[in-house]
Amino acid sequence: MERRADSRGPRRDRGDRRRSEGEVESEWMEKVVQIRRVTKVVKGGKKLSFRAVVVVGNGKGSVGVGVGKAADVVSAIQKAATDARKSLISVTMLETSIPHLIIGEAGASNVLLKPASKGTGVIAGGSVRTVLELAGIKDILSKALGASSPLNNARATLDALSRLHRAEDVAAQRGIPVERLVRVRA
Repeated sequence: MERRADSRGPRRDRGDRRRSEGEVESEWMEKVVQIRRVTKVVKGGKKLSFRAVVVVGNGKGSVGVGVGKAADVVSAIQKAATDARKSLISVTMLETSIPHLIIGEAGASNVLLKPASKGTGVIAGGSVRTVLELAGIKDILSKALGASSPLNNARATLDALSRLHRAEDVAAQRGIPVERLVRVRA
């Protein structure tokens, strides 16, 4: 007798694992930006290890970048994720974009971030895109300037996001009305 695929009963997807009672689903997302095999020259020859760059974010305005080194890839990724959680920053957002244009710097890398209108999407590449998406920014324009190192580009993006300010906060610090601070386009 021939059995057909649909007569086997309910199919389970591999991702449909049941959670145990103590396990809680985390709101944090992790993305690996880069894994590199690195060597260190020691007395006995070359020592091989792996360097991982990981971005951690919750999609609601918090994001961090971390680096980890270990003898195997999995341990390097875990160390990088732990490091990223230690360097979390809070991002100032204006609806789905950022409040103003800014340039972030890290090493020889510079990243320009520019606010965009709703529906534009994330116009960015590589590690810059990863950082922006995990921060929860939906509409933004960016340009990586200078060196193209994924780690330095991610750090430059983090630098730019950490220095963002809302117009209301800056006006309150300066003791002036918001209208005087912001030009109104006609």
